[in-house]
Amino acid sequence: MRPLEIPELKYDEKGLIPAIVQEADTGEVLMMAWMNENSLRMTLESGFTHFWSRSRRKYWKKGETSGCTQEVKAVFYDCDKDTLLVKVKQAGGGACHTGERTCFFTRIEGFKG
Repeated sequence: MRPLEIPELKYDEKGLIPAIVQEADTGEVLMMAWMNENSLRMTLESGFTHFWSRSRRKYWKKGETSGCTQEVKAVFYDCDKDTLLVKVKQAGGGACHTGERTCFFTRIEGFKG
């Protein structure tokens, strides 16, 4: 088996890159979290999402305490190489720490688009 090669990506000054997490089957956007090169490697090697917590300053596996894990189906990066798109199979109640399925459940009211 070939060793895993992570492409050269553009991380910010803190070594982080935004990761948009999307349900693989439906395209529903579930959340955005931060990765660094090590958490991306952990994700690719384990097949489950791992992120870097900026507030707690530590790695976390999504669903480690809640059971709402994310099995990774594919990982893409954008044309500028500065954002990731992680397609997952979401298990458990949802992706948001509030218990909602997605973190994007609050609409800006009054917008007439």
